[in-house]
Amino acid sequence: SGNMTRDVIERATKRGAGELEGVSYEEIRYEGYGPSGIAIMMDCMTDNKNRTVAAVRNVFTKRGGNMGTDGSVSYLFHKKGIISYAAGTDEDTVMEAALEAGAEDIVTNDDGTVDVFTTPEEYAAVKDALDASGLEAVSSEVTMHPETTITLDVKDAEKALAMIDAFEDLDDVQDVYSNADFSDEVMAQLAGE
Repeated sequence: SGNMTRDVIERATKRGAGELEGVSYEEIRYEGYGPSGIAIMMDCMTDNKNRTVAAVRNVFTKRGGNMGTDGSVSYLFHKKGIISYAAGTDEDTVMEAALEAGAEDIVTNDDGTVDVFTTPEEYAAVKDALDASGLEAVSSEVTMHPETTITLDVKDAEKALAMIDAFEDLDDVQDVYSNADFSDEVMAQLAGE
């Protein structure tokens, strides 16, 4: 901790936990475009909008993107519940339980994984029904889902992932959403396989 006093460390810890007196946090969304015109949107929680907007703008600028105005890309995303199942999960069981519980859509992906989409309001009921039918989800969340995606080649995928990582590294950023589609082949190439 070098020359950091105990007081400085305690204040930083309290700020991180949202416990500082007189400090009010607000939620704010920033959006813009990244490599190959992908849409990127992030939700932030900040006690200093000027600091946060400067940090976000800096990442967009340094990583070859453009920060947009409110609404410039958010219309490309919709809030949805997504419950995902591993490849090999019985599709019929998923489909039957999900549709009966009020799911919006069931998608079987090229890799055999199955995604169940719900409205945010129906998410908990659908998830509970799927759990009750003995299905074990690998992930489930309510998130901002892109209506369409942009498939990236290796070079642009690498740039996009670096930009997304840079946003995720910012203290005030809570969630990052994009409409980039990283194919398994591209991810394998990036992993050096």
